[in-house]
Amino acid sequence: MSRPEMTKEYLESIKGSIPYEMKPFDVKNPNTSNFSTNKTTLPNKGIIRDKRVSLKEAIIQSGLKNGMTISFHHHFRSGDKTIKTVMEIVKELGIKDLTIASSSLTDAHNFLTNFINDGYVKALQTSGCRDTLGKFVSEGHCKTPMIIRSHGGRGRAIESGDLKIDVAFIAASSSDMMGNSNGKIGKSRCGSLGYGIVDAENANKTVIITDNLVDYPNKVISISQTHVDFVVEVEEIGDAKGIMTNEIRLSSNPKEEIIAKNVTNVITNTELFKDKFSIQMGTGGASLSVVKLLKKEMIDKNIKASFCLGGITGHQVSLLNEGLVEALYDTQSFDMIAGESIATNPNHIEISASMYANPHNKSPFVNKLDYVILSALEVDTNFNVNVITGSDGVIRGAAGGHPDTAEGAKISIICLPLIRGRLSCVVEKVNTIITPGHTVDVIVTDLGIAVNPLRKDIQDQLKAAGIKTITLEEMQKFAEDIIGKAKPIEWDYSKPVALIEDRDGTILDIVYKVKK
Repeated sequence: MSRPEMTKEYLESIKGSIPYEMKPFDVKNPNTSNFSTNKTTLPNKGIIRDKRVSLKEAIIQSGLKNGMTISFHHHFRSGDKTIKTVMEIVKELGIKDLTIASSSLTDAHNFLTNFINDGYVKALQTSGCRDTLGKFVSEGHCKTPMIIRSHGGRGRAIESGDLKIDVAFIAASSSDMMGNSNGKIGKSRCGSLGYGIVDAENANKTVIITDNLVDYPNKVISISQTHVDFVVEVEEIGDAKGIMTNEIRLSSNPKEEIIAKNVTNVITNTELFKDKFSIQMGTGGASLSVVKLLKKEMIDKNIKASFCLGGITGHQVSLLNEGLVEALYDTQSFDMIAGESIATNPNHIEISASMYANPHNKSPFVNKLDYVILSALEVDTNFNVNVITGSDGVIRGAAGGHPDTAEGAKISIICLPLIRGRLSCVVEKVNTIITPGHTVDVIVTDLGIAVNPLRKDIQDQLKAAGIKTITLEEMQKFAEDIIGKAKPIEWDYSKPVALIEDRDGTILDIVYKVKK
């Protein structure tokens, strides 16, 4: 069977229980939203002075029934324990065919394979997944294709009503009895609750789950009691040590150090690198290695940044503390240093995922970025980027804020090694498009710098500074002359396993089952 043409009719035939109309992505005609922000049904319960109940009672009183949608956040990343706690009670109550709409799924959620097999979960809507769960989805075990959205795309879907959350379960490291809550205080501090804020403000019912119940009123409020229906106290919501994962690391790899130098050359030799510039840095080794190189350039040229955005690490916190950055705007705190900083430094500011990157609100923060540095699994000669499927076609990553920042920033820089293992990372056509090529400005590998032909201004600035560039076709040939071409993946086109939704709500690509 050949790959089906991605028409509107085909998308409608495979979308499963998705209630809204699906349309293919069209770079020449971006999708625009015509909607009033989705509102929840406001309860009329009279005067409530205490919202504390058990988790089981919260689920029962929320009205959760077969076929509904529940949401979670992933601020604890690999340390999350909340989804499993909730799903065990769901199983006890015999509630089935649920859609789980988590902001992302990690290796901490591999147990969901059992809940899918047993019929308690019928669908996943998320930023991505990996490990055992990613393989399980890629093998076609879900009833309907998984919907993959960027963080901004998820905010758009929730606020527009495309993604209607019946019950949001939000882990918070601190809450009072009425639901005033945050992730900044307590033994399980995770920092920003940027994803949970959107869920709380739009879900029909919101349940705060905490392991640190404090006296009313809570002194720090990320999520207000005005959006909370129930408060549940448990022993542990998550392990903050699990926030720092393998994807978040400073590099000691010589190849990544070369990439970092090339990225720094792009930034420091383009005209936006001046006082008050803004930047988002990725979490890969090369991206974070740029920090120390950029710091030296900033000091030498007496340049300070106005703000850093996005997932914040201790490296950006250091820039803030040293006066090289005026403020950090944080949707997700990526390590314990960032978690502590957001709790103590007034210039380290929490923002919601919608404020961060929703393309259809009145203006997200990503639109004010000068630079963004992002990593990738592979890129193609049309500048398309894949961060979801591995060389075997198996889902092993997440869209995150990748497409949002690439489109919003004035200069988007993708960095990756030219060769990873025995495979070229620059190919003729990526397995899966997550970030479309027209939003990508520069691709950097250890071989050199490639500038998108659409950005002649960047090419001219680098040339004037004496920075040499290379084409992606030249990079691809160099790699393939060494290791050859990879064997094509054999897909089962009769079984779509994931729909890649562009941040505007249209379908950008489809992941199919991998043939064994």
